[in-house]
Amino acid sequence: MAAEWTEVDPHRGHSEPIRIGVIGVGNMGQHHARVLSLLKDVELAGISDLSVERGLDTASKYRVRFFEDYRDMLPHVQAVCIAVPTRQHYAVGMNCLRSGVHILIEKPIAASIHEAESLVNAAAESQCILQVGHIERFNPSFQELSKVLKTEELLALEAHRMSPYSDRANDVSVVLDLMIHDIDLLLELANAPVAKIHASGSSASNSGMLDYVTATMGFSNGIVATITASKVTHRKIRRIVAHCKASLTEADFLNNEILIHRQTIANCSTDYGQVLYRQDGLIEKVYTSNIEPLHAELEHFVQCVRGGEQPSVGGEQALKALRLASLIEEMATAGQDWSPITVTPSELVATLG
Repeated sequence: MAAEWTEVDPHRGHSEPIRIGVIGVGNMGQHHARVLSLLKDVELAGISDLSVERGLDTASKYRVRFFEDYRDMLPHVQAVCIAVPTRQHYAVGMNCLRSGVHILIEKPIAASIHEAESLVNAAAESQCILQVGHIERFNPSFQELSKVLKTEELLALEAHRMSPYSDRANDVSVVLDLMIHDIDLLLELANAPVAKIHASGSSASNSGMLDYVTATMGFSNGIVATITASKVTHRKIRRIVAHCKASLTEADFLNNEILIHRQTIANCSTDYGQVLYRQDGLIEKVYTSNIEPLHAELEHFVQCVRGGEQPSVGGEQALKALRLASLIEEMATAGQDWSPITVTPSELVATLG
């Protein structure tokens, strides 16, 4: 327990550890608390959760103060990690920003585009850091995949994010829970506006939410992407495949592995013309680091808070992903099964920014 609790300036100097609190210590928030407790030049300064029992248990584990009302914690911290249910992101995030506290908020940034836009505007007005937890940006496999594709001519992308059914994140559809991760990654890799979309989906539970969705996107630079997310698949899959002019690259985020397939034809013949062996292809394995993505994400957040630089996944990037996710969700819910969209490509580009 800290010996003394005094109010702090969220924009104070670099000489002391940055005091960071965690709001919501459920499935994801408990990991934020764990990693923050290990980071250099960071002080885990408080825990808040609607469940008093869970909050006290986590606070006791890390020997920090528990706040039943997160608003009481804000004067004692410079920054917070917000890991509450999606529909609470807006209210909690706005209160933190209005108090001058930097925030890292779990994805999606908010439950609606209007709420997300308000958060982005509030961060700008308060001059606070707004980072959104698109954690896969910090996955070593994705970072190496990005490097590989910079030297390739990209033609098409496939993304699969499948999970068995669970009770977590049931306040949103599979699009906002799982697919939005890959939406953000594909937007980053394609690096071009979306020109057309087709989507379809289905629900296998009583939640009323979409549990399985597939979407196809066409980008203005000619790249095509297919993206599938599921909460009802009996095996966990996290994979992106990049079809390039000279190669096929597979990135497995679960096993932290990247394989590059290249076509080569090499024959070895004897003096009499007999072929001893034939090589039809070559597989290259790219080695990646073993750093935990959340550790890298939180280190980046701390650097942004301390140095005043903008996060790699800030409010604008998260808002762009949310706009696209919302459109896919709307099309899949309406049963627009692989049918052409009704707006022109130019109108779609304007909508998605």
